[in-house]
Amino acid sequence: MTQTSAPGATAAGDVATPLAGHARQLPVLVLSALGVVYGDIGTSPLYAFREALHAAGGSKASPHEVLGLLSLIVWALTVIVTIKYVSFVLRADNKGEGGTLSLMSLASNAFAKRPRWILALGVVGGSLFLGDAVITPAISVLSAVEGIEVVQPQLAPWVVPLVVVIIVGLFMVQRFGTARVSTIFGPVMAIWFVVLGLSGLVHIVAAPQVLQALNPWFAVEFLLQHGSIAVVVAGAIFLAVTGAEALYVDLGHFGRKPIIMAWIGLVFPCLLLNYFGQGAFILTDGQEFSNPFFQMQPDWAQLPMVGLATVATVIASQAVITGAYSLVRQAMHLNLLPRLEVRHTSEEMAGQIFMPQVNFLLLIAVLLLVIGFRSSSALSAAYGIAVTGEMLVTSLLLFIVMWRLWKWNLYLAMVVIVPLLTIDIAFFLANLAKFGQGGWVPAVAASVVALIMTVWILGRKRLADKTRRDEVPLEFLVENLAKKKPIIVPGTAVFLTSDIAGAPTALLHSLKHYKVLHEHNVILTIVTAEMPRVSDDEKVKIDAYNDLFYRVVVTFGYIETPNIPKALALARKLGWKFDIMSTSFFLSRRSLKPSIKGGLPFWMDRLFIALSKNATDATEYFHIPTGRVVEIGTQVIL
Repeated sequence: MTQTSAPGATAAGDVATPLAGHARQLPVLVLSALGVVYGDIGTSPLYAFREALHAAGGSKASPHEVLGLLSLIVWALTVIVTIKYVSFVLRADNKGEGGTLSLMSLASNAFAKRPRWILALGVVGGSLFLGDAVITPAISVLSAVEGIEVVQPQLAPWVVPLVVVIIVGLFMVQRFGTARVSTIFGPVMAIWFVVLGLSGLVHIVAAPQVLQALNPWFAVEFLLQHGSIAVVVAGAIFLAVTGAEALYVDLGHFGRKPIIMAWIGLVFPCLLLNYFGQGAFILTDGQEFSNPFFQMQPDWAQLPMVGLATVATVIASQAVITGAYSLVRQAMHLNLLPRLEVRHTSEEMAGQIFMPQVNFLLLIAVLLLVIGFRSSSALSAAYGIAVTGEMLVTSLLLFIVMWRLWKWNLYLAMVVIVPLLTIDIAFFLANLAKFGQGGWVPAVAASVVALIMTVWILGRKRLADKTRRDEVPLEFLVENLAKKKPIIVPGTAVFLTSDIAGAPTALLHSLKHYKVLHEHNVILTIVTAEMPRVSDDEKVKIDAYNDLFYRVVVTFGYIETPNIPKALALARKLGWKFDIMSTSFFLSRRSLKPSIKGGLPFWMDRLFIALSKNATDATEYFHIPTGRVVEIGTQVIL
């Protein structure tokens, strides 16, 4: 057989986002990163210091306690974000892409055959991210709208209804895409961070002694003197760094340099100024506090701050929602989840997508959290387990990348990772202590997602094994048909199959029922690479069996859109005159039945069958024109 690959052309789905394009200047990328990357961590001052103070002993705190808590926040931000993510994690890009699944693919490349435990880490990390995605919109919007209680206490009963309206509206507009709205995300968040810094600076000038918290000894001393509540306080302190994982998740959209510049140049300084400002306000005011972020604002600024905070939290929620879409799409392409409907909301930006099923499930989950917990303080107990778990997974995978892929000395890799891993474990255990107070929420959500992924992986393997057992070797069939040709009809038939070695079921049934063969028959296999994008010259490969049969393998990156007609257009440069109007696509539609004995447990069979039935049709998923598709049914007993 002869083998060729397609040289330069525009591949399906291989569209660089404008944000990553060379035409965009660095300042624009930095500004854009503010609106997507830093929404979550940027709104943490609304509740993080407040919850830390409450965990330390109530509505009043001694100056030493205030300095100790501030020092813990300062050094948590410094170690976890600046050292771990900025200095190390952002360097672990997979062809420019970041995120748990990208890191999983990168770590897998360090081995000849992907170990199952790396796949398990990827499943756990991805599931935890989705568990966190249901918490962020709820706690962020709640914490902002609760500011009206400071301005007008009598409006407190309206907080939850108003939050429900905002969240429903936020999820309802997702179908229209965020391309236009996102252009204002960056400038709004830039204003937000400047306001954060200035509002804190005013109080720091009045009480400069608060800057003593830069000394890490205050953090150590606080933990030593408050050993009985250290775990609870650590769980609250971690709220200040939730959202740090977004630096890595959004790496592919902006690149490492803009993300780092935004953090060092604006986000980090403004966050510190605001936290110090809240501490200075408490030190100088002397009265009891319920919501120091809003209480430290002058009377005339409180209502505008509530409005600005609400907008900022909506932006933070938007970033998490679109992040969930992206992660689910990656998981689908890596065969970790069934195919779901993906709608592209922008012709210019490949990353602008809307997933109706994911959007609906997120909306229901977020509304249940808002109605069930009713306040950001109550919901703060649920915040942390998913994030710390994902950070723990990131550290473990990063260690593999450092050691096996970057070829670091084992001891050097351990010197870097062990301290970071120790901090991750400490925060994870601290947040685990809040399991009964609400921490179970993201844990249950992540467990459900992990269960679905596990069943889908095992079910696909079982289905592939079952199909392979009953199939006819493709080369055997091709040789026999070459010797004894059936009736030949004009046109091209494309048979989709996931198995490279076996004859497609649709081909066998077509010969059985129609007893004819097209003059050109293409056995088409779609492969997802463990890299975000596949270059044009590697996307399409053609093997010629004989004049009648060709093997075509199309490889997509895991963030690319699998558009088969556009990808097959590449084959024209290989000599195949692909014409969609003279081509018929033959697909096998399997009717799955649970096995009475053997195979997977009965409940797994049932769940896998249910997932398969609700998966998006292959015709729509691969963007094949419905008028060119012939589906042939077959029954498979799992």
